[in-house]
Amino acid sequence: MTDLIDRLAGVEGDVHVAALRDRRAEAKLNAQKSYEALFEPGSPGAVSLVERRAVAAFVAGLHRDAEALAFYRRGLGDGAGVAEAIDQEIERGAASGPYGRYPEGPLSVEDKGGPVFHVSQSNREKLGAGLAAALEHAHLLVFHPRDANPAALGALRDAGWSTADIVTLSQLVAFLTFQIRVVAGLRALARARA
Repeated sequence: MTDLIDRLAGVEGDVHVAALRDRRAEAKLNAQKSYEALFEPGSPGAVSLVERRAVAAFVAGLHRDAEALAFYRRGLGDGAGVAEAIDQEIERGAASGPYGRYPEGPLSVEDKGGPVFHVSQSNREKLGAGLAAALEHAHLLVFHPRDANPAALGALRDAGWSTADIVTLSQLVAFLTFQIRVVAGLRALARARA
């Protein structure tokens, strides 16, 4: 079975990395199954496969992972200009975070202001209200995780996403963040051995 994390990390065939990952075979298998459940579901429901890929490409771009961006971007096609719009919004949404505010208390000393992302009006028209809101939510979770609140979820509902859809979108962002970090770690291990 192809393992997407190995593929994105460029470590397919690296016996040392394979041996290391095989120590956590169940975690490796579950990561691949998570990818398949999120991006190759039998019935995608209201969050279309293109919307899933668009959110994934956006998150990969925000994380500055060229391999993951290229992989997820391929699933977008170019018919409706979605790929181009995603590329533009990645550039507009680039930041270094994390930003946000903690509730009043000892962690408040770590509060840090940062840009709040909104999809451009021209791309909002190309992408539609639902996908534009999904990208804004993804940016919030990547760069402002401690600012996630009921109002942010309300913006998704206002754009037409159901509670189940919002869970799916949030799972996509969480999975991509996990996947990209594992990939970065495996790349670092492979480079250290070279």
